[in-house]
Parts: sequence; C-alpha cells; structure tokens
Amino acid sequence: MPTYAVTGATGPFGRHAVEELLRRGTAPTDVVALVRDTAKAADLASRGVVVRPFDYDRPETLAPALAGVDALLFVSGSAVGQRERQHGAVVEAARAAGVGRIAYTSVLRADTTDLPVAPEHVATERLLAASGIPTTLLRNGWYTENYLGLLGQAEATGSISSATRGAAVSPATRADLAAAAVSALLDERTAGRTVELGGPSFTMDELAAAFSRALGREVAHREVSPEELATGLRAAGLDEGTAGFLVAVDVATAGGALEVGTADLEELLGRPATSLDDALRAARA
Repeated sequence: MPTYAVTGATGPFGRHAVEELLRRGTAPTDVVALVRDTAKAADLASRGVVVRPFDYDRPETLAPALAGVDALLFVSGSAVGQRERQHGAVVEAARAAGVGRIAYTSVLRADTTDLPVAPEHVATERLLAASGIPTTLLRNGWYTENYLGLLGQAEATGSISSATRGAAVSPATRADLAAAAVSALLDERTAGRTVELGGPSFTMDELAAAFSRALGREVAHREVSPEELATGLRAAGLDEGTAGFLVAVDVATAGGALEVGTADLEELLGRPATSLDDALRAARA
C-alpha cells in the first residue's frame, strides 16, 4: 500500500488531514505524521501512526523523515517571511528522498492575487514545478474560522468593522479544506492540477446577520476606510506590522481576491461545502 505523509501534523490543518486519512480507511502504519515535536503526536503514535521529526528550520531532519513516502501533503509553514527558504528545503528533501507526488497548500489565485501572503506561495509553486515532482496545487481560500474569530467582538460591541467595500469572500472550514487535500493526496489523477478552493460566499453584512442570528441580538457591520481600520486595529493593541497585514487583506478582499466558486472544493469533497451558519453552530456547540 502507498505511504502518505502529512507535514505539520500536530497543527490545526495537519491534524485534520491525518484524522481524515484514518477515517477513510488508510492503515495507520501507512500514515506518516511529520512534526517538529514528536511528544505532541504521542496520541497518534499510540494509534499506530508513524511519527517522525520534521522541522522546516532543521534541513537535516527532512530527507530522512521522507524516506519511503509515496505521496506528501505539504502544508505550508506559518512563518511569514521565512517560507520561501523553509519550503525550498522541503522540496529539495522530497526530491532527494524520491517522494512520488506532492499536494501543496497554496493560496487562492496565487499568481495573480494582491493578497500579501501570495509571493511566498508563488515562489514555492515555482520550486515545485522545477523539482519535477508531480504536484497538485491546492490554492486555499481563507478559513471560515478566521471570520468566526470576530464573534467575540460582535458579542461585546454589537458590531464588526471591515474595509471590504461590500465584497464577498468564499472561505471554507479547515476541516473541509483538509478533507479536500486528502482527496487530492489519495487520488494520483489530481497530479498536475491547480484547484481554487473556496466555500459558500458571503459579505461582511451577511456575516453580521449570521452573528445576529447566533447571538439573538442585532450585530451591525461598519464599513470603514483602510485608514480607519488601521487606526482601530492599533488602538486594539495590534502592532504596526499585524495591523498593516490585516488592512492589506481587506483591501485585496475589496478587489475580489477572496471570492471564488465552490466547484473545485465540492468536487474533491464529494458533497456540499459547510455553510457559514453550520460552521457557526459547530463553533458554539
């Protein structure tokens, strides 16, 4: 049987992916959980999953951990500004170890978007293309959970703010995106494909309405300028870099960067993507 490996297997996305592989009947001994801290994967090891140390910042750990791996789910790193270097080391290790296929978690329309995270993903996509390893590019939209994180603000203040100018977004839950990634990993016919993965679309007005239904009180959406948004974020205690990043995301969103149809996601899932209301109910359960 093929051996499937998942990077960042104790992170939120990677953990979902490992569980999905097991749920679909992959033998635990055919699943390799690649992690920085093996102690955090003790529960997986106890279930028969193969756990190997794998640290993007320790290149010497990478190729040995990939020995015998047929297909790799390469979950992008979280260290903004370091990912091109880190990802290059992973791609080189995969090539050296003879990994047969890779599914990589990129970002929506990586090669054309204004999203500030895109350049590192574009660089990684190019590294993968140059490696010669058959690759599926999983261009993920934002997580629904990113927006559900505004619920506390909505409950406390009765409003949420954005500089999205009424534009829609098409986020998907981590669980849905991880399940789609596993579908791609298990199906070698997806090699060479680029899929743009998004869930049901909504605007920030519609997000506020969903919060209103969940909380049983009116929640308003305040449309503000990018400058006003930056001021509010800094006043809330965010540093200049984080505030600037979030403003840049909203500006890109206003230009349509985070809206996409559900076709690619639902094709891989084999079912409808999780709706905003369903995701909100699950988060509050």
